Amino acid sequence: MNQLHAIVLQNPAASLAIGGLLIGLVFGAMAQRTGFCTLGAISDWTLFGDKRRLRAWGLAIAIAVASAQALHAAEIVNLDGSLYRLGPMPLGGHILGGLLFGFGMVLTGGCVSRNLIRAGSGDLRALLSLLVVGVVVMVTLGGILGPVRVAFVNATSVAQPYTLTTAHGLMAGLLAAAALLVFCLADRTFLASPNHLSAGIVAGLCVAAGWALTGLAYDEFADMPVQAQSLTFVKPVADSMDWLKRATALGMPGFAVMAVAGTLLGAAIAAVASGTFHLSTFADTRDTLRNLAGSLLMGVGGVLALGCSIGQGITGLSTLAAGSIVAAAAIVAGVIAGLKASERYSILT
Repeated sequence: MNQLHAIVLQNPAASLAIGGLLIGLVFGAMAQRTGFCTLGAISDWTLFGDKRRLRAWGLAIAIAVASAQALHAAEIVNLDGSLYRLGPMPLGGHILGGLLFGFGMVLTGGCVSRNLIRAGSGDLRALLSLLVVGVVVMVTLGGILGPVRVAFVNATSVAQPYTLTTAHGLMAGLLAAAALLVFCLADRTFLASPNHLSAGIVAGLCVAAGWALTGLAYDEFADMPVQAQSLTFVKPVADSMDWLKRATALGMPGFAVMAVAGTLLGAAIAAVASGTFHLSTFADTRDTLRNLAGSLLMGVGGVLALGCSIGQGITGLSTLAAGSIVAAAAIVAGVIAGLKASERYSILT
């Protein structure tokens, strides 16, 4: 591992860019071929009683949690330096942002990562949704909504409810992973589905790979040390748009931007290879407005919640941060509320 660390540190910027691209390629191709999707997992469960995609999500979390805590214990990555554990916990942002993001997912037919997969497969609705999310994220972070966001977050933040030692984190991570594995592997229909099994395994390993790569690229003596991070898609979509606009000034794109590009490209390659790539667009004005509204909610909600259904729902949970648990639960609640609203008020038709 020391030799790998030395290799990465020879050119950390290039290592992060190439690694992010490769991880994104694998994640995007997997999600396109298997239908890995948080919204799909929750809707299958609540509407049809099918828990296979839910168990795939649980398997991904189990692998990510065990891997992240093992990497932290081995001092390959410092999870305490990730945004999920730093500073006060924005409790109000996690709750409100998660609810908004989850409801917005229903309106757009998927989270940000799912829209990347759909855009790579030729869905022009998803492409517009991503562009809107990116703009809204910029506006919410540093634009006209910035002061409102800061005031709300400051007013509703609380101290971190607990701090895990390395040993306690590893123990808690292994126990949580074991419990999730029991839930996932106790179902014969799930075990009999290579599609769902592979989706959970690959998604979890992609998150683990992200933690390992950014941990290996950390250099405490660098002017701007690399922050520990892994797959997340809300802010990185906005960062990708900013990089496209200012590439000559910004130089080498970072891990998150390249992971976005890799996910989009991986989905496109998988779609073309399987013959499922086809261009599609909005059905009518109602369809357009619904997707725009969902994109707006996901942009604002994702910023407040500090992540998406992947960024908080797998990557954040792998750190065992209390805020990630709250945010992920709020996202699920928002999705369920959105599905119930769609049934009652026919907002999806």
